[in-house]
Amino acid sequence: MESIQLYLNLVPALASFAIIAMASSRIGRSANVYHFPLISGYLIAGMIAGPYVLNMINKESVEALRFIDEISLGFIAFAAGAELYLKELRSRIKSIAITSLSFVTVIPAIGTLGMLLLAKSIPFMRDMDFAGQAAIAILTGTILVARSPSSAIAMINELRAKGPFTQTVLGVTMVIDVSVVILFAITSSIANSLINKEAFGFSFLAVIVIGVISSAILGVLLAKIITVVLRFEIKDSLKVLIALALGFSTFIISDQIRHLSHSHMAYEILLEPLLICMVAGFWITNYTKYRAEFSHILGLGSPFIYIAFFTLTGAALQLDVLRDTWLIALGLFIIRVFAIFAASFLGGVAAKDPMHFNRISWATFITQAGVGLGLAKEVGVEYPGWGESFATMIISVIVMSQLVGPPLFKWAVVLVGEAHSKAKHPSFDGQNDLIIFGLERQSNVLARHLQDHGWNVKIACFQSNFLEVSNELSSKDLDIIEFEKIDKKSFKKLGLEHVDAIVCMLSDQDNYEITNFIYENYGLDNVVVRINDGKNIEKFHKLGAVTVDPSTATVNLLSEYVRSPSATSLLLGDSGNQEIIEVEVGDRSLHGVALRNLKLPLDVLVLSIRRKGQKMLVTHGYTKLELGDKVTVIGSSEGLKEVSLKLGDGS
Repeated sequence: MESIQLYLNLVPALASFAIIAMASSRIGRSANVYHFPLISGYLIAGMIAGPYVLNMINKESVEALRFIDEISLGFIAFAAGAELYLKELRSRIKSIAITSLSFVTVIPAIGTLGMLLLAKSIPFMRDMDFAGQAAIAILTGTILVARSPSSAIAMINELRAKGPFTQTVLGVTMVIDVSVVILFAITSSIANSLINKEAFGFSFLAVIVIGVISSAILGVLLAKIITVVLRFEIKDSLKVLIALALGFSTFIISDQIRHLSHSHMAYEILLEPLLICMVAGFWITNYTKYRAEFSHILGLGSPFIYIAFFTLTGAALQLDVLRDTWLIALGLFIIRVFAIFAASFLGGVAAKDPMHFNRISWATFITQAGVGLGLAKEVGVEYPGWGESFATMIISVIVMSQLVGPPLFKWAVVLVGEAHSKAKHPSFDGQNDLIIFGLERQSNVLARHLQDHGWNVKIACFQSNFLEVSNELSSKDLDIIEFEKIDKKSFKKLGLEHVDAIVCMLSDQDNYEITNFIYENYGLDNVVVRINDGKNIEKFHKLGAVTVDPSTATVNLLSEYVRSPSATSLLLGDSGNQEIIEVEVGDRSLHGVALRNLKLPLDVLVLSIRRKGQKMLVTHGYTKLELGDKVTVIGSSEGLKEVSLKLGDGS
């Protein structure tokens, strides 16, 4: 009966949270407009909806929904491990190792000293002897080391951050998250010895080390299970759900093993579910052939996971605790920020990182959540006398860190120049605009062909090459623009912020520089590159470009003609009045409308829909449109014009 009542209470809590999460998504986007991170918006939305402001989701509901935290954390840990790609991190291993070592030595030292200095101002420490104060100070110094990998991963994905600075930050964050568990085992044993006036023992530390090793082994086994799932030809959405379930299972298994060992053994066996999932993600990325597939699955699920996790985190923030302990917590928070600055700066200097990295890297290590909360609550349970007050104080510091950390993280990554946020592309203005880089016979023919289909085409050419080919290829009906080099000044006159597509037809080196420049400054989705050497395909794909290899394109085309001559003729425009176009849905009134309810011309057929965050959708009459969908349509010229008007701007 009790379990039935629990499920009955869970249903309205889930329904309320689903509505709040949808609102949180909009609030996150609104925060982003004002240059705040998305997750700051999600946290604020959760706080407003939570038990301490509007009480739209009360304390009981927050506790009932804790499983969403664990489901999300498993998936986020997969993403964290997947980001540690050894081939890219090899040049940063030294920096990661030295900075991590600096963190686990400098921060505990400064945190312990700072806590001792504050001891007389903290009620529950005031009347303790020095040994007791030292024990609490040591525990505090350790917990202040903890970071928030979930926040780091969310910010890196949002900013599309890429570069040596980001690699070091992420690597250090992952190493610290593992190290702090081991460090806490050591310091808690020392603290226990000080409080109980006993000799220090290494047995508990040995149990923790065994738990960490066991977690790593389970992570490899989990990776092998996931690779089996990735092999199957099933829907991507189902693969995302399986990954979520597998991540969640690590929390269930870890919890069961802990309870069983507590009941039947002298020590609890503490497996770390986050470490299990991180190792799994790391193993798949570095030691299997499914890195790209795994990354795709993570990319599909991440936006929804971040909304759910950070909204619930915001609702769970104990604002009443912050209200009652804010002054002491503020002092401890300032000590933590100073300790992080000292550790990151000294570590960076020792690793010989660029000085402009060392000055601002501290800002990326402020956020603190899951592990820190867990350790604080563990102290609260372990020491009934003062543990609850201690946990309350630490939770207040974590609340401050979680609110201040994400904006500082964004500031640092943007300042160092490794943020690649997508440009806010203007809505379709009724005219398709294209720039082709490279003046030659093929670009000339391509430009004319697209002009015949209503595109506004410009050809961009290096000044040094223009005179060589201009006499032969230029003409009055082609808009040819010269530029000196690949930089903002030269590209400003090209009007890249208004174009719908880019085609690169230069050397692979020039094509890559242009594609990378566009990736960093404009974030266009439709970049097509003609490559000259097939070995370069992967680096273009990393920048989101579509590649065409002339050496294989002709063979593939001939093959298609043999296997399906009618379809191939249609695709190439050889079938009379039939054409194929792609139209982006820009009419808000069509969002959620099924294709069967659209009044399309009878000579027009919808072939597929390309939806953001998903692969191509094969359509049927009940497929519902979403704003921003890119719909591929075949039909007559007149019919396609009507469809473009209907879907594009609703006229």
